Amino acid sequence: MAPLLAVKDLTTRFSTTDGEVHAVNGVSFDVEDGQILGIVGESGCGKTVTALSMMRLIPDPPGRIVRGEVWFGGRDLLRLSEEGIRQVRGNQIAMIFQSPMTSLNPVLTVGRQLGEAMELHMGMTAKQARAHSIELLRMVHIPEASACIDDYPHQFSGGMLQRVMIAMALSCHPQLLIADEPTTALDVTIQAQIIDLIKQLKRELGMAILWITHDLGIMAGLAERVQVMYAGFIVERADVRAFYAHPRHPYSQGLFAALPQQNGKERGKLTSIQGVPPDLFVSPQGCSFSARCGYSIPRCLEENPQLQEVAPGHEVACWGDIIDGGIG
Repeated sequence: MAPLLAVKDLTTRFSTTDGEVHAVNGVSFDVEDGQILGIVGESGCGKTVTALSMMRLIPDPPGRIVRGEVWFGGRDLLRLSEEGIRQVRGNQIAMIFQSPMTSLNPVLTVGRQLGEAMELHMGMTAKQARAHSIELLRMVHIPEASACIDDYPHQFSGGMLQRVMIAMALSCHPQLLIADEPTTALDVTIQAQIIDLIKQLKRELGMAILWITHDLGIMAGLAERVQVMYAGFIVERADVRAFYAHPRHPYSQGLFAALPQQNGKERGKLTSIQGVPPDLFVSPQGCSFSARCGYSIPRCLEENPQLQEVAPGHEVACWGDIIDGGIG
């Protein structure tokens, strides 16, 4: 059975006055129907650009999708007309962005912005869209939904605005929800509420979720599968339990070594990953992590490794010898 979403060899570049930025370098992955797939990596590794490229939201210029395929519903989204991709966005695939305040129009009411997609994609009248918008706000636990639907974004708190964004993403009953670090700007208590809400809605609606984050703690209790990105490449992919029990790539091991807690226990001195990320203006040659890796061998400098299965369902892109026990 074909996956809900199949991304193949997705490659995105940005042209700047200083040269060409190699933002995403041949990324391939699948999302199964009803699955939560997590993408983990540090800022600038290409997580968000991957999602925006899939949705054809990369500004051109300066960005351009060099090659690749994004199969969804039997169609390659990168080959659709502008009208065709607009029918997919917000309807079959919805996205929640990092900053709800900058994602909402400050001069339109929340109800107007919620109803717009339903009128466009579902053919609802303004009255029907308003009624459904109130139901959606109640679904995401916004109190007094019928009263605040006529409020403007600045009248909501950050946590409430993110709930509005979730309601907006769910308005047309999408098959796939892309969540781009939706809890980054929120305090820890509100983060937990938003994550619990997403899990509840996923159970009730059965949609697939692509969750983008740099927070390993969030991913542990949310995703079913995890993939790690570094410098525009996917370097590790596994079921979430296998990944947290035994990270295999040196970069993944470095991320875990830098965590202040593991398995609920305080750690001693934290270990940082030495060096700096590679210059994305330089065309990738060899393993992008090799200059920072303690297990690097000569082949790492010459040839970029491809993902290879090292255990059932567990893939790693690494030429070097990985410590058998992982992070101890």
